[in-house]
Amino acid sequence: MAPSAESATVYRAGGGEGRPMPPLVRALRRFPDPRLTGLGSGLFAAASMLVLGFLDGLLFGGAVAVYGVFFVLVSGLTAGWVRKADLVTAPVAVPIAFALGAFFVGDGGDGISGHLAGLVTTLATSAGWLYGGTLVAALVAAVRKVRLMARRRAAAAQRPAGQQEQARPQKTPKPRRA
Repeated sequence: MAPSAESATVYRAGGGEGRPMPPLVRALRRFPDPRLTGLGSGLFAAASMLVLGFLDGLLFGGAVAVYGVFFVLVSGLTAGWVRKADLVTAPVAVPIAFALGAFFVGDGGDGISGHLAGLVTTLATSAGWLYGGTLVAALVAAVRKVRLMARRRAAAAQRPAGQQEQARPQKTPKPRRA
């Protein structure tokens, strides 16, 4: 076959001339990137903390420090994996998950009232871990929200002026009744 006179050149949009990615960023990009709904992130946090609380009680005798470290990790993952539209749910869901898993960590006596007293004592004595994990979830969610708003602002600035007006639907006034 004879070669055709047409030729095409393909250019990559990102180009390869930018800054090289640090090894930490490359390693973090290999992690899974699920997007959980608000309910899904709450269920993920609750299920994770229930399992981790049970394992902590079984293997470590209910060590609050081990449970707290796991809680901070689960809080960060929950806030990192929740959808952009549901970012506010992560700092709300993780303290509830902490309380659910703390049921297995607390030293409870006999019966329901003894276990409830152990749960309340565990929640009171591990408030630092509870606040720390909630703060981690709130910070991760806040950073993600700020980055989202900056991206939206940059995308709006890239659009021509005529398209910016079309992007926002105009509200038409409702006719008044006579």
